[in-house]
Amino acid sequence: MHENADNKPTALITGAFGGIGKSICEAFFEAGYRVIGVDRKDAGELPYEVLRFDISRLGWDDAARQSFYARVEELCQGRLDALVNNAAIQIVKPIEGITLSDWTETLDTNLLAPFWLIQRFLPLLRVAKGCAVNIASIHAIVTKSDFTVYATSKGALVSLTRALAIELAPDVRVNAIIPAATDTPMLRAGFGDNLDGLQQLGEYHPLRRIARPEEVAKVALFLADPQNSFMTGTAVNVDGGIGACLHDPVVTR
Repeated sequence: MHENADNKPTALITGAFGGIGKSICEAFFEAGYRVIGVDRKDAGELPYEVLRFDISRLGWDDAARQSFYARVEELCQGRLDALVNNAAIQIVKPIEGITLSDWTETLDTNLLAPFWLIQRFLPLLRVAKGCAVNIASIHAIVTKSDFTVYATSKGALVSLTRALAIELAPDVRVNAIIPAATDTPMLRAGFGDNLDGLQQLGEYHPLRRIARPEEVAKVALFLADPQNSFMTGTAVNVDGGIGACLHDPVVTR
């Protein structure tokens, strides 16, 4: 394994081309990290390294998994300070339409891949006294109809965060972020031409808007900072207050 010649802190970030993932990569890169992004899509040249890989394969594709791990280790150059588990899929269906493949793909991506990555790179994280940051979702604590698969996976990810924080202390810190609706291409695509609906979504939040991706990214960078090393096992809400908001069916004033 090559040594990190410039001794830069290193961050491995999954879902690197998503709206939040791209902002996380940019935030860590601008903060001086050696960034290794991972995504199943290809988005062209960037000032940091990005590996094209579908992390849902980590649990069942032995050859692909070993090749991916070897490439990550080569790029890490013996150092890994932060692992940001951001990649996720969101399947929205009524319970009658949910299939076994829906559960398998969702859990493989949203829950098991973060576990496999933490487990595999634990030795490097321990040497660096590093951290893992899991990007969960407001659906981990409050949800709505048709989000059963996604909400379950994100709730389990928060539980995994707490469990690993206890088991890996004091060497490695593990925290989660719980974002609410965030202004990403995926979210906007879901609304199509319905800009009024997007505006209404923002108005539901006590802060009267949805999050910007860079706001989530800055919290991930904060949690990874060694100066904040007394934080572990926590889930930080970046939700505009909606997680604390009770929506009654009838509003009286």
